[in-house]
Formats: sequence, structure tokens, C-alpha cells
Amino acid sequence: MSNQMWGGRFQSGPDAIMEDINASIEFDKALWRQDIAGSKAHVAMLGKQGIIEAKDAEEIAKGLDKVAQEIESGTFTFSRALEDIHMNIESRLADLIGAAAGRLHTARSRNDQVATDMRLWVRDTLDALDLQMADLQHALAEKALDYADAVMPGFTHLQSAQPVTFGHHLLAYVEMIGRDRGRVKDARKRMNENPLGAAALAGTSFPIDRAMTAKTLGFDRPTANSLDSVSDRDFVLEALSAASICAMHLSRFAEEIVIWTTPQFGLVALSDKFTTGSSIMPQKRNPDAAELVRAKSGRIIGALTSLLIVMKGLPLTYAKDMQEDKEGTFDALSSLSLCLAAMSGMVRDMTPDRKAMKKAAGSGYATATDLADWLVRTLKMPFRNAHHVTGKIVGLAAAKKIGLEKLTLAEMQSVEPKISADVFTVLGVEKSVRSRVSFGGTAPSNVKREARRWLSLLKRKAS
Repeated sequence: MSNQMWGGRFQSGPDAIMEDINASIEFDKALWRQDIAGSKAHVAMLGKQGIIEAKDAEEIAKGLDKVAQEIESGTFTFSRALEDIHMNIESRLADLIGAAAGRLHTARSRNDQVATDMRLWVRDTLDALDLQMADLQHALAEKALDYADAVMPGFTHLQSAQPVTFGHHLLAYVEMIGRDRGRVKDARKRMNENPLGAAALAGTSFPIDRAMTAKTLGFDRPTANSLDSVSDRDFVLEALSAASICAMHLSRFAEEIVIWTTPQFGLVALSDKFTTGSSIMPQKRNPDAAELVRAKSGRIIGALTSLLIVMKGLPLTYAKDMQEDKEGTFDALSSLSLCLAAMSGMVRDMTPDRKAMKKAAGSGYATATDLADWLVRTLKMPFRNAHHVTGKIVGLAAAKKIGLEKLTLAEMQSVEPKISADVFTVLGVEKSVRSRVSFGGTAPSNVKREARRWLSLLKRKAS
């Protein structure tokens, strides 16, 4: 059987293996909405420019609407033999309206067609992801406001460092997700140019109006160079890069949730909604949602790496290698969407244990820096000297196996005679966090102000 798509040039059909490696319909059918939108914009422009007759343009547009209805309802039959979403739609259009369908492909190529479809799909997906990121920020800020004064240990090297508040900790992720949203918006703005009309690689001799199709499809402008238009996948790489950084942030938070929910830490509890049990150990409550968020970052980052490797050796312009941009991208951005939904759910579900947090915050001599700061502030001691004195006092407390606040004044004065009873005003964990009033610090007053600011900002942007 001759190849139906390539007409007279090919005298026989493809080998079965060739069909297996070449066909993309199993995954690129995800682009059907974008493909039909692009085709409708293109045919409207062809009709307006007089490149095809108005009656043909109208018939094609109506036929495309019928195809869309069939796909939406699930009655459309996708064919591997027709290779991709573009040919599947065009073939069905021919079944519905006859020879006029053949005019749709005037002044375009599958090269600029798929580049347009992919830009539209990525753009739509980034818009949806931005809304999910905003929802996660909202969940975090609400929880931060509720726990603005809940003292917990702050860590460096996963060792107790200084007391912070749970609200302050959550607001750190609000900031991270805010940067993620900024990257998404930057990527969206840069990709919002229309490649349709670049044709195969050199443009077209037909008097097309690329500005018209750009406007119809919501692009800011047409792309400026036909070669770059069909060979560019920077917009996919940027989207995957932004997604990878966001996934990394979610993975870090997921790791903390896994740690916090262990009996050894016991700082946070998740309900049955976001945990699972064990097939053999009845006591177990496993934070599987968090673990899967942590794991899925690998496939998202992997998609970015994979496409970078695909693109790095390609000369201009289009090559079939670029078909490999889709499966990884679809999977990665879908995975990120799922991770964002799971993380928003866990944030709203989690119940911090204030008592356990406060106890943990006082372990490891976490107020030692407060003591050193007091020596500097009150005794005018150089910080390096204060650090040395504090270290000796911590050693004294450690030898007695008690907290710094449990030492007597006399015991402290045995190390530094000038220490007064005023020192005890800075040694409690709650006193410590209340003192951190510098801009961006963990003081509950700061946390409440920042949480409210974020909630107001998020509400304003949503309206």
C-alpha cells in the first residue's frame, strides 16, 4: 500500500518498525485543542486574505468544530497510521467536508503547526500551574498566620541552631513559590510569539497576515525569523526549568514533612487523608504523599535534562528528534500539577504539635547565640570574645546535662564575673524568637505582618 500522506513520492507503506518509532499520536493527541485552535485561526486568515475562497474557509471552520465535538465526546477514532494529531484531524476533516479540507494546509507546514500547538499548550499549562502555585502560597500563608508564635527548632546542618517560629518557616516556602511564579511568568511572556506562518523553514510566498493569526491566538506578535520559529524549543526548556526548580522546592518541603512526622521528631501530624498504613506493621502511618512529591521531582528534572540533550546537537532547522519534546514535557508538567495539589492538601491538613515543637526548640542549646548577643550588647564585649565565653558556659551546662536557663547566676559568673541576672531575660526560646525583630526575622509580630501581607497580595491578584 502506498503511503497516503506523502502521495506519489512514496510507492510503498512504512515498515512496521518505522511506524512504531515514527508515530506520535499516542501522546501528541494531548494537543488536539491547540491544533484545532491554530487551524481555525489559520483558515480564517487564509479566507480574509483571499488565499482560499470564503466559502471554503467557512466550511473548514465548521468542519473543525465538528471534529472538536467528536474528540470532546470520545467518539473520535485516532489512527497510528496517520502518525500524529495534525494528520488525524485533517483526515477526519476530509471525511466530513471533502476536498475543501485539502486547502487548510495552504501556506503552512507541520513544522510551524506543531511549534504553534506546543507553544499554546505550554502557555495554557503554565497559566494553570501559576494558579496552583498561588493556591499553595495561600495555604502556607494561612497556616503561617495561625502558627505565627509557635516556637520550633531552626536547623543548620540538620542540627538545632536557633529557635524560630513555625509560621516563619512556612513563609520561607511562600517566598520560594513566589520566585517560581515569577519564573513561570517570565517564561510565558518570552514564549508568547506566534510561529504560525513560518511554514517549513523559509516562510511562504502566499500573502499571509501573521499579525492576524497572532492576535487571534492571543500571542503578542509573530516570531521574527522563520528558521528560528520552527527550530526553537527554548520555550519548552524554560518551562521545564521553572518546573524543575519548583519541584526541587516542593521536594525540600516534602523531605521536611517526612522528618517532622517521624515519632523521633513528632513535630507535625498528617491525617488519614495524606498517609497510608503498612501491610505488616499495624502501628505505621506513612507520609506517602510527601514521599511521592519528593520522588516525582526526579522525573520533572529528568525531562529538562533529556530535552537539553536532544536539542544540543541539532543543526537548524527542524529535525524529527524534536518530536521527543512532548512526552517528557507532558509528563513533567502533569506531575508538577499533581505535586502542587498534594502539597496544598498536606499544608491544609497538617497539625503542628506546639508542645513538642517548643520542647525541641530548646534542645541543643539553641539560645546560645542569644547569650552571646547579650554579652555583646550589655557588656560591650567583642563578639569573638562573647562567642568564646558562651562556648564555655554551654560546656558547663552540657556537663551538668541541663539547659542554659537552668544554670545559676553564680555558675555563669564562674566563667564571666560581669554577667548579671538580666541575662535570664534572653535565655528562653519564646524570648529568643520575640527578640528577632529585624526585617525578615522570626519574631511573631513580623510573621503575622508578613502572612497578612501575602494573603492580601494573593487576594488582590486573584480578583
